Amino acid sequence: MAFLMVACASQDSTVQVGYNEARAERLFTAGYGNVSDIYIDEVPVQDLAVAGMQSLASIDPALGVQLEGERLRVSYDGQAMASFPLAAPDDAESWGALTAAVISVSRYHSRDLETAEPEIIYEAVFDGLLTQLDNFSRYAGRETARENRASRDGFGGIGVRIRLIEEGVLVLSVMEDTPAMAAGLHEDDVIVAIDGESVEGLSQHEAVNRLRGRIGSEVQLAIERNAGPEPLTLAVVRSHIVPQTVSYHREGNLGYIKMTGFNKRTADSLRESIRQAQDEIGGDLRGFILDLRGNPGGLLEQAVSVSDVFVTHGRIVSIHGRHTDSHQYYPAKSGDLTENLPLVVLIDGGSASASEIVAAALQDSGRAVLVGSSSYGKGTVQTVLPLPNTGEFILTWARFHAPSGYALHRRGVLPDVCTTSNNAQTSADVLTLIHSGALPLAADLRRRDVDINDDAAVEEFRAHCPAREDDNAEIDLTVARQLLEEPGLYARTLHGIPDTAASSHQHRATSGS
Repeated sequence: MAFLMVACASQDSTVQVGYNEARAERLFTAGYGNVSDIYIDEVPVQDLAVAGMQSLASIDPALGVQLEGERLRVSYDGQAMASFPLAAPDDAESWGALTAAVISVSRYHSRDLETAEPEIIYEAVFDGLLTQLDNFSRYAGRETARENRASRDGFGGIGVRIRLIEEGVLVLSVMEDTPAMAAGLHEDDVIVAIDGESVEGLSQHEAVNRLRGRIGSEVQLAIERNAGPEPLTLAVVRSHIVPQTVSYHREGNLGYIKMTGFNKRTADSLRESIRQAQDEIGGDLRGFILDLRGNPGGLLEQAVSVSDVFVTHGRIVSIHGRHTDSHQYYPAKSGDLTENLPLVVLIDGGSASASEIVAAALQDSGRAVLVGSSSYGKGTVQTVLPLPNTGEFILTWARFHAPSGYALHRRGVLPDVCTTSNNAQTSADVLTLIHSGALPLAADLRRRDVDINDDAAVEEFRAHCPAREDDNAEIDLTVARQLLEEPGLYARTLHGIPDTAASSHQHRATSGS
């Protein structure tokens, strides 16, 4: 799950064939230096490099790398091959050179290492290095990094989601305002040829690559539609495509907005969805449901921008780490696009990272009622650092804090209205709890700071509303609709005021039945 700050972008270069010690030295020096400078905790470069070199055994188990006093010993099948003097513990350049030298010596003795593609060697070293870091830091090789950049920034494409089937490439959906829609491509069309070549035998990855290409270039598609006698031919001109992360539909007099991630278009898409609801429903619009269930996160600046659509003042989030540049504060700076219409946000155990920052900002500001379960608890920020091989290092460099001050890491966000407690088996049960004053959960509980290094304390806190990862749970949506359809109930829930009149009435009715 990625909650990212993109440090800078890099362009793919020509594929470099064969292992080269000088290129490897530059790569490892950059990698070690990045971790030393950016990572949230201080880790000696020596520990990173040794763990990385020892991981070469994943390619050839006969290879051994061990520290012996002030030297690094390299062996094969238990026999010494070479011995190197150690570099200074935090000298990234010297350890980068030493790593490249160890690989060169090892390739002379190991057939597996000699024939391994350079990227396999790089991945082995960085996988070893990552054992010294947290679970959210990772290395993305050339191909994976390219896909990551496409998800964040977009790519040259036609604007469809596809899946391979026996007959060809099935079009699952066509994005609005894309070349595919303009050319007349439909959902459930089956692409049988791309640029005159059959798609038979292609993998999903190969099919995607055939459809993607340079912006402005043309791709010819042969498609079968509704079992027609002859394939149709469509010419589609590729444009810049950013994957859709926001969808909208009308729920009576409510606007339902589902958000599946945070890329560079998310906040703009949210604004478009809000305006669509305003145009479609008009003066009858009663409020919005923002569904963040199952949303794993994405770009930091987009989380801030999404929050800023609703929050008019105060702090949205702050982040803090070891690096001096990691201490940052993000205040709200624009008006409320919805003009303060009631807002319910749905969260669950799959809501992570950027989703949590939005949920916490809207809750702490008093702008929304949160319904669902405890969120994931991924309260760290990763920064993306390009590497000389056009791969990427995604490194944890800070933790983020809700406006009220608590750190979200591990504890997650506690909703106002919990739908996963033992007393809430149905939406009627939840509404009864609201009327009785048992919900919303107390503000001092929701904003409590928890020691993230105390497993028992974290577990006890999250037990107040156990996490659920079924983002189709109907109970959440039913409760959200009811809150928005009863303005008085919504207001009491938002401000934590028990509905004592309703509770008293319910008690009298029950007693007299």
